[in-house]
Amino acid sequence: MSTLRFKAIEKASLHSPVEISAPGKLPSEYYGKYVFNKKQMVKFLSKETMQTVLEAIDKGVTLQREIADHVAVGMKMWALEMGATHYTHWFQPLTDRTAEKHDSFIEYAEGSDVDVIETFSGKLLAQQEPDASSFPSGGIRNTFEARGYTAWDPSSPAFIMDDTLCIPTVFISYTGEALDYKTPLLKALSAIDKAAVEVCKLFDPNVKRIYSYLGWEQEYFLVDQALYEARPDLVLTGRTLMGHESAKNQQLEDHYFGAIPPRVAAFMREVEFEAYKYGIPLKTRHNEVAPNQFEVAPIFGETNLAVDQNLLLMTLMNKIATKHHFKLLLHEKPFDGINGSGKHNNWSLGTDTGVGLFTPGKTANENLQFVTFLVNTLMAVYKYNGLLKASIMSAQNAHRLGKNEAPPAIISVFLGKQISTVLDKIEYSSENDEITVNELKKMKLGVSHIPEVLIDNTDRNRTSPFAFTGNRFEFRAVGASANCSTAMIVLNAAVAAQLIDFKNEVDKKMKKGMKKEEAIYDTIRLYIKESKPVRFEGNSYSEEWKKEAERRGLDCKTSVPLIYDAYTSEHSVKMFESTKVMTKKELEARNEVKWETYTKKIQIEARVLGDLSINHIIPVATRYQSVLLDNICKMKTVFEKEKADELSKEDTSLIEEIATHIAAIKKNVDEMVAARKIANKIEDTREKAIAYHDHVLPYFDIIRYHVDKLELVVDDQMWPLPKYRELLFTN
Repeated sequence: MSTLRFKAIEKASLHSPVEISAPGKLPSEYYGKYVFNKKQMVKFLSKETMQTVLEAIDKGVTLQREIADHVAVGMKMWALEMGATHYTHWFQPLTDRTAEKHDSFIEYAEGSDVDVIETFSGKLLAQQEPDASSFPSGGIRNTFEARGYTAWDPSSPAFIMDDTLCIPTVFISYTGEALDYKTPLLKALSAIDKAAVEVCKLFDPNVKRIYSYLGWEQEYFLVDQALYEARPDLVLTGRTLMGHESAKNQQLEDHYFGAIPPRVAAFMREVEFEAYKYGIPLKTRHNEVAPNQFEVAPIFGETNLAVDQNLLLMTLMNKIATKHHFKLLLHEKPFDGINGSGKHNNWSLGTDTGVGLFTPGKTANENLQFVTFLVNTLMAVYKYNGLLKASIMSAQNAHRLGKNEAPPAIISVFLGKQISTVLDKIEYSSENDEITVNELKKMKLGVSHIPEVLIDNTDRNRTSPFAFTGNRFEFRAVGASANCSTAMIVLNAAVAAQLIDFKNEVDKKMKKGMKKEEAIYDTIRLYIKESKPVRFEGNSYSEEWKKEAERRGLDCKTSVPLIYDAYTSEHSVKMFESTKVMTKKELEARNEVKWETYTKKIQIEARVLGDLSINHIIPVATRYQSVLLDNICKMKTVFEKEKADELSKEDTSLIEEIATHIAAIKKNVDEMVAARKIANKIEDTREKAIAYHDHVLPYFDIIRYHVDKLELVVDDQMWPLPKYRELLFTN
């Protein structure tokens, strides 16, 4: 009973809900308290400066240094008033986390080396030069070329974390290449804005701006801190590398939307209180399907801001969890045999005139616009199928996809019966039909009834990775720990490229004398037919679908390193460069980072798995064997040999079983280590990642199988690691 496991269980049992007081009677009283938003700008900026900043946010106008100086002064005054002593450029390098370097506001007063003053200039606000040598760059810069620049993104408001003013920024190399997620995201949003405006003007010449919207649904697990610390695999890798399923897990379906446990409810309340202070509009909280799994989701917002808010929320949740004696797990598959955690990305487009482009309208013209954007999205998902999969793939997410309700690693689109019927009607309309404006109004494309249909009868298919859900698309394959930017960069850029192609096709047909509506309709009809292979309404988990998807030409690769190749295919490079989102050099560099990260993740897991197996599991199993052997020997001192042999039969069988599993574990750990050593000698980053996937990773399941079998037979008092029933049902 003195093992670390039982001490952890005892400590966990003493944890009770932390008392939390609301910062005010209503969220509106403290909402955005820590954010330099429009409300604060009114107080600390002149009217002219504020107007210029808002134009930079809304229209992408470049801010002059003089304006930046004015903003810096106002921002500093606000920050000091809020108790800040430092500032930092808050950026998103190509890692799993955000990065920051804190500098104090103090400088020596002019002419003095004794007195200091608090100062902050436009230069410090607009640009800084952190050492870029320690961040992933994929070979864009050498270690001795340490210069990298962070530059202020005025479209995402500054905020205060503890005593530090945090300024959201992009991160680029000395030669201008992106070293982060935000830079290409902003470029992708600019691309979708320009491309979609041109298409919208076919329907409404008053449209001047298109906004990309994102609503993320953040899933996560909470594990008691004491139990977490007693699991080296959770501490070092974020997931359990061994552990037999609990007799009860999620099979009773009693956790989803169930009563939230008191400790968890206290944690959720504090998360909401803090999120509101940072202007993060959290709307929903609930139990998820798996035990100790939960979800939080906000009101949807502009994509760039939504991404930053999600990253900030993950940081807040991690800090708050510790206060409540929990550990936040954002790994996509922390536990085997139950649901993993995703981050559904609800994506939509809207105009500056207030029209949702994926929302059916009331007139033939509005519905033609709706179908236009719907079908072009289908085409983008079809044409860049492998690239979209690459955007959500990681070592962690590979464990989740296709298992326990997670969508499969084949990107298909679910539209639902009603929308599919509409598209089929358009596709099979006669090629020779002369479609006039009047006929369009009369026919209404079969779309005029969609609003009523969608309100009441929008289909749901939880197995689909990319589903239309009434007024948006839900990209369900994104992983819980991911930066949403990776998926949003590809999706917005791909749709932008497709809209450009569509506009060119329509323009060509109009130049040949075809009327505008006819040209649009004719192009849509061709696209519906061409993109049909990506549409699937059935069970995406089925083996039949995997075979069918391959026949349809969809990307069915399962090797993560090979999936990343989609980023640097000629097709993808052309798309990214034509939309000015990323260059070939930047894409190649990102793949280098992805392959290297994949290798390191598997390498760390292999080391931890080997260590736990050899130094924790085998010694315990051997010790239990000794107990059984001792019992057999004592039997022989009490009973006659024949009777003793009969009574010891089960013990003897158990000793053999344990010995078999021990031998298998030792053999496979040794082989895994040897495979790792061979892989480590490979210099090419891609080939090394492939070697880790093909020759190291397969040992994980084999070793785990034998360890989990031992867990079932070894004395519970001896087992060193907290078991699934303890990790998942202690809250």
